[in-house]
Amino acid sequence: MEEIELLAPAKNLASGIVAIDHGADAVYIGAQRFGARVAAGNSVDDITELCSYAHQFGAKVYVTVNTIVYDEELEGVKTLLGELRDVGVDAVLVQDMGLIALSDEHQILHASTQTDNRTVEKVRWLRDQGFRRVVLARELSLDEIREIHKAVPDVELEVFVHGALCVSYSGVCYASEYCFGRSANRGECAQFCRMKFDLVDVDGRVVERGRHLLSLKDLCQIDRLEELLDAGAVSLKIEGRLKDASYVKNVTAAYSQRLNEIIARHPDKYRRASFGHCSYTFEPNLKKTFNRGFTHYFLDGRKPDIFSPDTPKAIGEYVGKVKELRGHSFNVAGTAAFANGDGLCFLNDRRELEGFRVNRAEGNRLFPLKMPTSLRPGMSLYRNNDVAFERLMSGKTAERKIDVEMTLESISQGFRLSMSMKDAPERPTVSIDRPMELQIAQKPQQENIVRQLTKLGSTPYECARVSFVPDSFNYFIPSSVLSEMRRELVEKTIRGWGGMMVERQHRPDENIAVDWGRVGASYTQRPYLYNVANQKAREFYEARGLRDVAPAFELTEKRHQPLIMQCRHCLRYSLGYCTKNRAKNQSPPSWREPLYLRLSDGRRFRLEFDCKACQMNVYG
Repeated sequence: MEEIELLAPAKNLASGIVAIDHGADAVYIGAQRFGARVAAGNSVDDITELCSYAHQFGAKVYVTVNTIVYDEELEGVKTLLGELRDVGVDAVLVQDMGLIALSDEHQILHASTQTDNRTVEKVRWLRDQGFRRVVLARELSLDEIREIHKAVPDVELEVFVHGALCVSYSGVCYASEYCFGRSANRGECAQFCRMKFDLVDVDGRVVERGRHLLSLKDLCQIDRLEELLDAGAVSLKIEGRLKDASYVKNVTAAYSQRLNEIIARHPDKYRRASFGHCSYTFEPNLKKTFNRGFTHYFLDGRKPDIFSPDTPKAIGEYVGKVKELRGHSFNVAGTAAFANGDGLCFLNDRRELEGFRVNRAEGNRLFPLKMPTSLRPGMSLYRNNDVAFERLMSGKTAERKIDVEMTLESISQGFRLSMSMKDAPERPTVSIDRPMELQIAQKPQQENIVRQLTKLGSTPYECARVSFVPDSFNYFIPSSVLSEMRRELVEKTIRGWGGMMVERQHRPDENIAVDWGRVGASYTQRPYLYNVANQKAREFYEARGLRDVAPAFELTEKRHQPLIMQCRHCLRYSLGYCTKNRAKNQSPPSWREPLYLRLSDGRRFRLEFDCKACQMNVYG
C-alpha cells in the first residue's frame, strides 16, 4: 500500500501548525538562512516546536536549505544542519551538492527542484548520490513523470500541485541576478518574469507592446491528483512559503479533502502518510484565495493559455458582468453575494487590471469607495478579496484529532491502562501501570470510568471506545486517580508516537561512472549551470569525473549575452506560430527573428527557440 503525502508550505511556526491542523501530512519551512525564500526564515527554536507539534500526528517537517552556498558560509551551514538533525527535522531540501559532505548518515536529504530535475538521467544520478527523494520540475507531463518513476522506482517523487509557477526551469534562472544583482539561487528573486515587456523583432518592429509575456497563471491540479498518484508521485506539494495563514488553511483543506475522497475509493491501494481526521468550520474554495487564474501547465503536454499576459496580480474568482452604471453605483449580473469592503477588479479597455473597494453593497448593486472611470457595461468582474471569507478564515477553522481506543484491565498489583490507534494498528500500543489495592465497588463503575478517561480535551486524541478486562470489571478507582492515569498515558503516548524515527541516509558511491553528457546534457556549453559556488561542491563534481568545473554564475564576470533562462513556455507557440504544429493554411508571422524582450528602460533580451528541446531560451 502506497503512503501518500500532502505537503504544505509554512511561512512560519503559526502557518506550519495550521497546515497540520487542516490536513497536511508534512510541511516545509525555511531556516533563518540558506532557504530559497530569503523573506521566510525561522529560528531553530520555532522549527523545534513545529516538529513536536507535527510528530504528534505522524506528520513530518522538512527544512529548505536550498540555496547555493559560498565558501565563507560552509561552517555556518554545517552547524545549521547539525542543529536541524538534533531537533528532529525529518529531511532537508538542498540544491548545493557541497552540502552532502557537510551532513551525516542520520540526515535525510531531498533534492530540491532547484537542482533542475527534468529527466530520467538526472533523477537516477541524484539517487546514486544518496538522495531518497527528488522534487521534480514543475514543467513535466504525466507521461514524463510516469517514465521517471518506471525507470527509477526506488526514488520518492515529489510534484508541485498548486501555486505560483516560475517560467524558467528552477535552478537555471539567472535573470534576477543578471539584471538586479539579486540571485534566485540565493533566495533573492526579484521576479523578473512578472515584469512588463515589449516584444520586438530584429528590425525593431513591435510585435506586442507592454505585456507581461513571461508571467504564468497559477498551477492547480486538484482535479488531476489521482492521475499523478498513478504516475508515481508520492508527495503532492503546495507552493507558497510567502503566503499567509488564510491561504494555507484554504488550499491545504481543499487538497486534503480531495485526497481523502481518492483514498476512500482505493482503500487497498493508498493511505495517508500521517494520522488523524480533520473537522472544518468552512467550505474550502480555491478561487477565494490568491490566484492569477489556474492552469494544468504541461501535465497533458504543451497547451495554450498557460500564461497571464495582462497582469501578474491576483485576479480571484469571477463574480459576474457589469450590467448597468448609475451615478456612483452599478449593478452586477450574476449570482454572487457581496459584502461591504470586498475587493473587486476588472481588465479595462487597455487590458490593464484595475481594482477598487466596495464601500456599500445592496444586493447586486455596488457602491465603490471611488467609482472607476474605466468601468463599462459588459465587463467581467472578479473578486480578489472576499471580506466575509477572510473574516471566517481569521478564526479557528479546523481541528485535527487521532481516533484512539483505551483498555483498562486489572493486574495482580493494580491496574493497566492502554491506548491504541484505531486507524494505524502498526503503531505500538502504549500502556501504563498503576499499583494500588483492588477494591470491589459497591455500585457499577464503568460509566464513570469511561467519562473520566475520555476527557481528552486539547490533546491530539479522541477516544471512540473504552474496553474493560475482564468484561465484568467493577473495581473502585477514584476519579482523581483516573485523571492522573489518563494524563500520564497521554504524555507517554505523545512521546512514543510522536518521536523522531532515526533513519540512515544512503551515502553516494563515488566510484559510480557518470555520463555527464546525459546527466547534464543542457549544461555542456555552459558549465556555470551546475551552480558550483564553494570548494566542497567543486570537490564533489571533480571526484565524479566532471572536467573543467566552472564557478557559479553569481561568481563570474557578467559575460556577453549569457543564457539567463531556460523555459518550456514558448512565446512563438503562445502567439500561434509554432513551427512544429503550424497549420498548412497558416500564414507566416510578419516579424523577422530573432525576437527580443524589451524592458521599459530599453534593455533587450534575445529569445532563442530551441525546437529540438521544445524550449525557449532567454539571453542577456
